[in-house]
Amino acid sequence: MIQARKIREFYAFLAGIALLQAAPGAGWSADAYPSKPIRLIVGFAPGGANDLVARAVAARLGPRLGQQVVVENRGGAGGNIGTELVARAAPDGYTLLLASVASFAMSPALLGKVPFDPVNDFAPVTQTALVTSLLSVHPSLPARSLKEFVALAMRAPGKINYATPGAGSIAHLSAELFWHTAGIKLNHIPYKGGGPAVVDAMAGHVESIFSLISTQTPHVRAGKLHALAVSSAKRSAALPQVPTIAESGYPGFEASGWLGLAFPAKTPRAIVDRVHQETAAVLNLREVQAQFEDLGLDAEALDPGAFQAKIKADYVRWGKLVRDAGIKGGE
Repeated sequence: MIQARKIREFYAFLAGIALLQAAPGAGWSADAYPSKPIRLIVGFAPGGANDLVARAVAARLGPRLGQQVVVENRGGAGGNIGTELVARAAPDGYTLLLASVASFAMSPALLGKVPFDPVNDFAPVTQTALVTSLLSVHPSLPARSLKEFVALAMRAPGKINYATPGAGSIAHLSAELFWHTAGIKLNHIPYKGGGPAVVDAMAGHVESIFSLISTQTPHVRAGKLHALAVSSAKRSAALPQVPTIAESGYPGFEASGWLGLAFPAKTPRAIVDRVHQETAAVLNLREVQAQFEDLGLDAEALDPGAFQAKIKADYVRWGKLVRDAGIKGGE
């Protein structure tokens, strides 16, 4: 009897060890992390704003962590392929995502279903950048302020055309949120990217354009477009003379996109906090802030809790807008 009990206790001991080894973060210690390179997954092709932000952060984050941070592009499905890859990765701190509001809030709203849960499948680390949209008009349009533009639109509902980089883009949904707030109706002209939209806006083929500030800034400075207002809560460093929509008569309005970093859910909190701390230090570097400004972005960190709250709020807000406005994916 004693011998049998000892055998059972021994096997129970071995089972306990096996469970510990299988647990997320098992064998990890704060002093040992990271012990190998970290993959930073970007759900878009090289060369775009998402990719450039990831590389700017990775190049400086690696030395601070003592291991290389390797950017890996996994483009496709509007960023959803790369996002799903990270959602399914081991929560060991070695697979990191450049998250975006497009994948975390806008795609679920437009598509109805995505192969990951933006709220529960990730451990948010920090916001890295605010993505600001800008409303501009062709100089021939008799509107030199947002107030004048809204007055024109009210007198001619659905007659003024506005260009965006595409249906369902950050700029498109930001525009729809503002039209809804202002109580006006415009005619949407979606393009396949910000470049073609800006070209037609400068040529006067469309009277107005709502697109990312980065694609418009040089043309506004050259006088080929007249900027009315930015969608962010504060003015953009790229065009500091342009007021916000909130400053222009719509207090509290804000419709920024964002980029950030996130690990798979259940990544140990100590890893999340370490990477947040080091990334926040990177974003405070003036050279990084200047690099972001050249892209029309504003470097801005949020702690993990605040970033998680923002993800949840945007998931709800953009979902409601899409439903209320009757916007469909791919329109």
